[in-house]
Amino acid sequence: MSVRAAGAVVLVMLTMAGVVVSWADQWPAPQTREVWSQSRDYFVRVIPGKSIGETVGFRGAPTGPYATAELYRRASDRSYRLAWTVGLVNPVAPIELFLTDRGCLVTLDNWHNMGYGKIVAFYSPDGKLLRSHALDDLFSAAEIDKLPRSVSSIWWRKQVAYVRPDQQSLYVSVDDGGRELIFETETGAYQFCETRDGAHRCRSSNDHRQWRGYVDPPPRP
Repeated sequence: MSVRAAGAVVLVMLTMAGVVVSWADQWPAPQTREVWSQSRDYFVRVIPGKSIGETVGFRGAPTGPYATAELYRRASDRSYRLAWTVGLVNPVAPIELFLTDRGCLVTLDNWHNMGYGKIVAFYSPDGKLLRSHALDDLFSAAEIDKLPRSVSSIWWRKQVAYVRPDQQSLYVSVDDGGRELIFETETGAYQFCETRDGAHRCRSSNDHRQWRGYVDPPPRP
């Protein structure tokens, strides 16, 4: 077994035992990115911000403008026209971007700081911030304490995340045990779901944890 594989086994064993583990990690420099809606009626360009000093681990570094998003809409002549430009909640850049066929933008996490700051944010088709969530909006303090950590980040989710076919919800896998978050892309409301007593149950609040069956987002015109 290689040293790297052995380290991975130890990490899994410690995590299963409830021990919070930190390890070193590396991040590529933030870059300007574009993401398209599935219909290709919209695309968004995100330009990194310059407020590295507000990133955990970079205390004392320069601060400045946050990341910026430019939304482009397809016109009748098939060209794309700039619809709006807005500042995002991300000091440097979001890690992932999602754009629905209805023009709603969702950002996940922060560059070099997964799990810190506003980990998910929702923007309307006209560029207004609808809602944003920090880690403690979704999880209890005890749950956060058990999450694996690296020098830079709190790893609260898996890599699987996508806009669902209804174009009104975003699926985020939390762990390999079937826990998941389903966000409404047009409101920022969410349902956290897991298996409880052999049944798939969901809650829509971190403060008042009333568990029930999953409810589809209401259809919107």
